[in-house]
Amino acid sequence: MKDPLKTGFAERIEAQKEAKKALLAKLKPKPMVAAADFESREEIKARELAAVRQARAEAKEAARLAAIAAEEAALEAKRGERKERKALTKAEQKTKRDAKYAARKAGRK
Repeated sequence: MKDPLKTGFAERIEAQKEAKKALLAKLKPKPMVAAADFESREEIKARELAAVRQARAEAKEAARLAAIAAEEAALEAKRGERKERKALTKAEQKTKRDAKYAARKAGRK
C-alpha cells in the first residue's frame, strides 16, 4: 500500500501546477455585470452643463424682457406727463381766451 504522505516527484509537480493555477485564477479580474442604465462621467457632466447653460439662457432672456418692459413703462409715463402738460396748456389757453372774450364783451356794453 502506498503512503499518502510520501508522494513522488510527479505528484508534487502536478500539485504545484494546480496550486499555481488556483492562485492565478484568484488574481484574474472577475467579469463585471454592467448596469443597463449606466451613464459615464462625460455624459453626466455634459447633461449638467447643458442644464446650466439652459438656466443661464432663461435668466438672460428674462432680464432682457424685464429691461424692455421697464423701458416701455418709462416711455408710457413720459407720454402720460406730456399729455397732462398739453391738457393743462390747453386749459390755460382756454381760460385766457375766455378772459379776453369776457373783456371784449364787457368793453362793448
